[in-house]
Order: sequence, then structure tokens, then C-alpha cells
Amino acid sequence: MAERDGTTLKRKGLMRLFFRAPIALFKARLGWMFGERFLMLTHTGRTSGLPRYVVLEVVNSEPGNGTYYVTSGWGETSDWFQNIQKTPQVKVQVRNRIFSARAERLPVEQAVENLFVYCQKSPLAFRELTGVMLGQKLEATRENCRRLAESVPLVALQPEN
Repeated sequence: MAERDGTTLKRKGLMRLFFRAPIALFKARLGWMFGERFLMLTHTGRTSGLPRYVVLEVVNSEPGNGTYYVTSGWGETSDWFQNIQKTPQVKVQVRNRIFSARAERLPVEQAVENLFVYCQKSPLAFRELTGVMLGQKLEATRENCRRLAESVPLVALQPEN
């Protein structure tokens, strides 16, 4: 039993390291490697008040006003999502550009539109992501975008002037 627990802890530690590696790359000013497909979000811990970091895939963006859209793959239970509910002022790093922004959860209709843009550009990625997020791989349709939008929150990161 102890070996199983040790193996489980080791796996969790390796997975954590794997998922946190992009944060180290962004902090080392290597964010350019991710292009505009991923961003690093710096948010404030809701209990600790300390800066926290997460790298997220960009679902859509509006170059004209600088807004980026991301989704919480683990739903409302994601720490970063819970943190931005308490403190919506965040910092966003895309490539090596860092700016202050306000995080705001989108209503379902706006989420559907942004997810539809994503699934049209990346239908295979949409299929794989729905497999992870919903437990079922879905085709890239507007109806399936609605299903996803009703299950996981989509967040707009709007630059503050």
C-alpha cells in the first residue's frame, strides 16, 4: 500500500512539474516560444493574497482591443478561476508582452461565439479538449460549443487602460 501511495505521489509530482514547466519558460522571458496560442495569467490567491501563475490556451482574441479569451478546463473548481472571482485584476503575458487586465466570466451566448471561432480554426483540438473537459470527444459544431460553454466557464481578459 505504501508503494502504491508513493507511486501515486510521484505521478502527481511529475504531472504537476509537467503542467508548471510552461510557467518557468514564461518567467524566463521565453513566452515568445508559445506564440499567441498560450498566455500566462498572474492572479492573486484568494486566501493567501500572493501572486499565482497559470498558463492557459487562448480560445480566441480580438487584436483590435487586445482582449484574450480563455477557458477553465477544470470548470469552476480551478484555483485560478476561483481566484479571479474574488480579485479580477490580473496580469497577462502573451509572448513577452505583459499588461494589466480585468478578468470577466462571459455569459453563455458570448462563450458559444468565442468557442465556435476556436473550433472552426482547430477542430481536432476542440475534439480532444471536449474529451478531457466533458469526458466525450465532440465534433466542432455550434451545438457542441454550447454544450461546452454550459459546462466550463469562458473568461475574457480585457486590458485596462
